[in-house]
Amino acid sequence: MKGSAIRTSIDLPRELHRRLHEAAARKGCSARKLILAGIERAVEESRAARPKRRLSLEPPLIRPAGRRIGLTNEEIYELIELP
Repeated sequence: MKGSAIRTSIDLPRELHRRLHEAAARKGCSARKLILAGIERAVEESRAARPKRRLSLEPPLIRPAGRRIGLTNEEIYELIELP
């Protein structure tokens, strides 16, 4: 992992640092391993929050009011003047 790893540093409040090492000792692992597991969990949670696919608009979410106008794109372009 050394070759593909990037070293970074963070400043932790003393109390959090103490609790981190206590939690790592209770779990029987290093503080580094506990930190990596927490970061991986946070990244996975943020990935899961994003929708997997876009919402389909067929049929439309809100039904159109009034009568329908059946125009093709070509007919619309003929009706309006574009610069």
